[in-house]
Amino acid sequence: MFKSILRLLGTILIAVAFAFVLIMCVGERTKVSGHSMEPHLHDHDQVLLDKLTYRFLDPKRYEIIVFPGPEGGDQFFVKRVIALPGETVKITKGKVYHTTDSCELKGKFHLSSDEYFVLGDNRDNSNDSRYKEVGPVKRSKITGRIIFRFYPWKNAGVIRP
Repeated sequence: MFKSILRLLGTILIAVAFAFVLIMCVGERTKVSGHSMEPHLHDHDQVLLDKLTYRFLDPKRYEIIVFPGPEGGDQFFVKRVIALPGETVKITKGKVYHTTDSCELKGKFHLSSDEYFVLGDNRDNSNDSRYKEVGPVKRSKITGRIIFRFYPWKNAGVIRP
């Protein structure tokens, strides 16, 4: 009887440790808050955050990433990567231009070797890299990428860049 209880407690402890490692290092469920990623992601969508890929690879253009908001705490932003490290970004009349030649565009935003320029898909309703309080996102601040929406059920599926 005592051995059975110890075995059960050991199994529960291993399961909790495995779940903790899985959530901290591999992936976790997160909720989209706000309308900045519409029409692709909506307020209250439940999505899977892949936290493993960026331990080995860098974010690619058009992937949807998650990073801490400027206020910190539990606030995380969900935005799309538009420009990569070393590029220059200029936004004119709602159009986004990027290049690796910093002189060519004489743009507002020149990214350093560890910065990404991100925008919400709903440009008129997005606090993103265009604004000083967010600015370019440092590579070290990126938590992961959104890879799957599982709620609402009717919209469940893989999220492609």
